[in-house]
Amino acid sequence: MSGTVTAVSSNGEYSFTKPNRQSITLLAGLGVEGDVHAGVTVKHRSRIAQDPTQPNLRQVHLIHEELFAEVGRAGYRVAPGDLGENITTRGLDLLALPTGTLLHIGDEAVLEVTGLRNPCVQIDAFQDGLLKQVVGRDEAGRIVRKAGIMSIVRQGGVVRPGDTITTKLPTGPHRPLERV
Repeated sequence: MSGTVTAVSSNGEYSFTKPNRQSITLLAGLGVEGDVHAGVTVKHRSRIAQDPTQPNLRQVHLIHEELFAEVGRAGYRVAPGDLGENITTRGLDLLALPTGTLLHIGDEAVLEVTGLRNPCVQIDAFQDGLLKQVVGRDEAGRIVRKAGIMSIVRQGGVVRPGDTITTKLPTGPHRPLERV
């Protein structure tokens, strides 16, 4: 499986959206250089309030560009960086990847998929009703989260729009993504 990076975003301050950049630099074990969520321990405010010593499994947020078209059909306008992601992708079914998948991006960077982003009410503050578009239920009544995946940086490197993403699935039984 492979895909393409369509946009990269980062922000050194806490805000819901992140401005697009020409490139971002991933730092092994930390996240996106200069991004407010970079660090060995949790940086998301809700996680800090629970336990500030937790490992940061949410260093880099990826979201699939195809979601923007999906919510667009329901009348919402969403662009890269709007939902706070660091890397926007195309052509790769991020939500179907198992936990532990390695994403090789560009020439050097390697991310390890840790789980699903757990969308919060800030999405409705961005656009009223959007949260229901990115969180729903399947036919069996199970919660379906569509707002992207979270990862940690295994190997650093520069990531730019146009970079190729290739996947390496983990060995052994695959574990489906859960919220992190």
